[in-house]
Amino acid sequence: MNLYLQSIIIAVLMLLQAPEKDVPSLRKNQAFTTGEELTFNVSYFFINAAEAKMVISDQIHRIDGRPAYKIDVFGRTLSIFKLFYVKDNWGSYIDTAQIVPFRAYRHIEEGNYRKHEVIDFDHQNQNAEVKLYDRENKNLTKIEHFDIPNNVQDIVSGYYLLRTMDLKGLKKGDEVSIKGFFDKKNYNLKLTYEGMDEVSTEIGDFNTHVFSPTLPSNKLFRGKKPVKIWITADANRIPVKIKASMMVGSINMDIVSAKGLLNNSLTKN
Repeated sequence: MNLYLQSIIIAVLMLLQAPEKDVPSLRKNQAFTTGEELTFNVSYFFINAAEAKMVISDQIHRIDGRPAYKIDVFGRTLSIFKLFYVKDNWGSYIDTAQIVPFRAYRHIEEGNYRKHEVIDFDHQNQNAEVKLYDRENKNLTKIEHFDIPNNVQDIVSGYYLLRTMDLKGLKKGDEVSIKGFFDKKNYNLKLTYEGMDEVSTEIGDFNTHVFSPTLPSNKLFRGKKPVKIWITADANRIPVKIKASMMVGSINMDIVSAKGLLNNSLTKN
């Protein structure tokens, strides 16, 4: 279960990386701000298996003197799935103006496995410095450098860039090319716009934009487009539902709480 949970979160975050120039134009950020917190229930075979949170710090941070949002994604197993212990944290410091990452990090605890990683992005010189730390996250053990595309996104930051985009011009079947840097690799991913859908959730009913990525063939997911995400078509652009078809069963992430939204009223528009 821990492998499934990590895979679905990674797939979802990869889905939400930054599109290239031929897709919807960027707008001034009017979708999110400091202090926002989104909470999701993760279920597997109708069992509450885990909880996921997406949290923007209530303060503006600075990286090399530049203002940044500090954004964290947390995932942890619940109930009977504590047998497959997972307590993960992906994070990013994102430029408040350009919505590109200055720094990204991963702190992974899964059973006896640990991984602590920090990535510093130099967009001007198109370089990523990857630093690995020991099991206790105290001592630096390795530094590596990688070439990256211009304004590449990390595994967290791309979703928040997507929230600033004008999606009204997209038509069902449109494909978006994606560029990102994750796990020491640059990658491209195709994202298909599936159209609009009405969704009922614990926090309200919404009209949503639906997206799905085309993933490489693997042993975890079923089909070429196994993951779908529903994003509200209102001013907040928050994800409210995510579904992944696995080789055995499916995993669902459903929003259960939304706090600190920039646009206070959750609407159906």
